[in-house]
Amino acid sequence: MRGTGIDGCPAGWIAVSQGRVKVGPLADVLRGAPRPVALDMPLGLDAGDRPCDKAARALLGPRRASVFAPPSRAALAAEAWSPGLGLSKQCYHLLPRMREVDAWITPARQRRVHEAHPELAFALMAGRPMRHPKRTPEGRRERMRALGPLAPKEGPPAGARWDDLLDACALLWSADRLARGEALRLGGEHDARGLRMEIVA
Repeated sequence: MRGTGIDGCPAGWIAVSQGRVKVGPLADVLRGAPRPVALDMPLGLDAGDRPCDKAARALLGPRRASVFAPPSRAALAAEAWSPGLGLSKQCYHLLPRMREVDAWITPARQRRVHEAHPELAFALMAGRPMRHPKRTPEGRRERMRALGPLAPKEGPPAGARWDDLLDACALLWSADRLARGEALRLGGEHDARGLRMEIVA
């Protein structure tokens, strides 16, 4: 498998590449990461839903809620959640990671780091959306079966959970498809900073 899959986790980020699992701050897990990188975090921001988000939800059916509407760039600075903010609570709690990624990403860096979504990867692997939530025992087993040979042989490292590890493995699958020129690409428009608003799987 070529590339790296990176997902958020309690200790920061978890990166999975062929034969290696690493947990830490974004800059640390990106350092030396084999390319291309598939990262589960919005990389281009618009005022509300992007075409790639809508397309991903349409493919995910019963798991569509896993694709939240990302905030506008102006909303990244929010320090408290309120209904008038226009963000789900799930999205609000991800704002620190989204700020970290948005401060780091540039159009040049986006040539090697791509936005991806693990539930979309699992759906493509299995030929259908997953039937169970990822944090349930049934959901873990279902995703392990979908990963097949890519399924981890050991549990998650300190600072990460099972669902973080499995998501990062699914993102590695997407990175490998990118490397082989076989990835599904949704969207592709550019935001005000010139960042591509695209989800790959």
